[in-house]
Amino acid sequence: MDSAISEQRPALSSTADNGLKIVVVGGFGVGKTTLVRSVSEIRPLNTEETMSQAGEGIDDTGGVAAKTATTVAFDFGRISLDARNVLYLFGAPGQERFWFLWDRLFSGTLGAVVLVDTRRIADSWYAVDRLEHHGTPFVVACNDFGGPAHTVAEIRDALDLADEVPLVFCDARSRESSKQVLISLVEHLKNVVAADPEHGRRPVPEPAP
Repeated sequence: MDSAISEQRPALSSTADNGLKIVVVGGFGVGKTTLVRSVSEIRPLNTEETMSQAGEGIDDTGGVAAKTATTVAFDFGRISLDARNVLYLFGAPGQERFWFLWDRLFSGTLGAVVLVDTRRIADSWYAVDRLEHHGTPFVVACNDFGGPAHTVAEIRDALDLADEVPLVFCDARSRESSKQVLISLVEHLKNVVAADPEHGRRPVPEPAP
């Protein structure tokens, strides 16, 4: 997969004056850090720490027993859309003990991506609930872990998704696949603003080619 990130850190354009924020949320170990890493134009800032015995009995590692590191604050990446618009990506920690950070991360957010591991669909239900509570537009992206196949209807029903919320499938390790998830969010945001002009306080830029 094309998940390798350049060691170079492209300088932010001096003409960039419009920062746009997107948050990536979901359950523990669904691939949030991987998605931010795969699509960011800079080497992402991440706060991953090695998992230790201190977390045993606190973090639910069911289904992700092979996971050895975990995000303890948030991930941060950047995408320059054009000369003026810059997209900032924030990956939220998935463990229940860090959920208190989510409300702060949602502040000023243009929209969100809810990542789902179809082997553990229920783990991402809380993310959907909080975004709906905040009135934040979002899309749901099912990350491919090779688990049992579920129909779109089954996944939508398990997460109790509204009909207008897009549901897509992705491989968070792939830059192209992750980019398509973000494009689907941008398209959804355009539809939200078109349906309710008061919802959009600033224009949504065209996705980068």
